[in-house]
Amino acid sequence: MAVEDLRMRRRTDYLYFLEYRTRWSDNDQYAHMNNSIYYHLFDSIINAFLAEHCGVEPSSAPLIGLVVKSQCQFFRPVGFPQVLDLGMQVKHLGRSSVEYEVGVFEQGKDEPAAVGGYTHVFVDSKSRKSTALSADLRGGLESVRPKSKL
Repeated sequence: MAVEDLRMRRRTDYLYFLEYRTRWSDNDQYAHMNNSIYYHLFDSIINAFLAEHCGVEPSSAPLIGLVVKSQCQFFRPVGFPQVLDLGMQVKHLGRSSVEYEVGVFEQGKDEPAAVGGYTHVFVDSKSRKSTALSADLRGGLESVRPKSKL
């Protein structure tokens, strides 16, 4: 997706939200949140959703998601002591893969400070071979997949 399209995202584009209170240690020498922290945010919202809505417990789940691709577009800086709202949606759902998109919003703002996410390929937790999504996992993920506009 083009950067300009991502810049036009709004809160209403996302179906699941998680609040994040920035920490002093999130900031870097430039007095804003370090770019690596955004990937922690993506990981936090995606795994919170998988645990709460798909029944995925990574230490005992028969299927686990491995990150095979990640990306982020930064539009404006955020940092401690701001409170952020993270919004998530599923962009693509394949046989064994899921592409997530996460919008990072300052509380009270409708325009994203950043938009990014990653792609999981689900594998058998023991063999690490790509495995089709279970019905429960697919159903949970479908609940945050925007309906196509006709």
